[in-house]
Amino acid sequence: MHLFYTPNIQTEIYQLEEEESKHCVRVLRLKTGDQVNLIDGKGGFYLAEIIDDHPKKTILQVLNVKRDYAKRNHYLHIAVAPTKNIDRFEWFLEKATEIGIDEITPIICEHSERKEIKTERSNKIITSAIKQSLKAYHPILNPQISFKDFIHQAKADKKYIAHCEDGEKKSLAQDFMPQKNYLVIIGPEGDFSPIEIEIALQNGFVPITLGESRLRTETAALAACFEINYLNR
Repeated sequence: MHLFYTPNIQTEIYQLEEEESKHCVRVLRLKTGDQVNLIDGKGGFYLAEIIDDHPKKTILQVLNVKRDYAKRNHYLHIAVAPTKNIDRFEWFLEKATEIGIDEITPIICEHSERKEIKTERSNKIITSAIKQSLKAYHPILNPQISFKDFIHQAKADKKYIAHCEDGEKKSLAQDFMPQKNYLVIIGPEGDFSPIEIEIALQNGFVPITLGESRLRTETAALAACFEINYLNR
């Protein structure tokens, strides 16, 4: 199955961008009359036919469209501190997208060693992952934001903070309610500061444990992503 990301598709006739056209014609060697699939990142899954195999502006005709394709029964937002090694953060973006996530926010915390990410590159990684995993929804990647600014505006049915400090914590399964809007925040390599944890608790976040092992930032974020998807099956 040849799949292309076409976020701006609105009509039955669509022209692929130059990079996608080159990949379609030069790399995949597709020709006029061949059929391909398109996703718009908003739940639309399209069947289309190539009507002009130009290597810089391939033209497609939409034959069929499915709306809300493979829509999940819940909404998952994970706010995570970018890792010092950016490859680890990008690995999380890829794998979380493949598993199923709706929104990602990079948060800058007191112990953060990385203060910024390359949004364009990160979005390309997400786009590649939705094509790989046949997802019709493109996760939202928000601009980076400070922990304090984020925590005061955060909204969800269920809000969780995963941290390594001592204290009473629940597992996700113990506090779980199905088919809700979930928000999980994951701290940097040095964990959230005690003050940050207290602020989160004061703003309605439930402290959770992700198991007995001490996990890396990106592993903890992916574990939360997997568990919430698993519990909603």
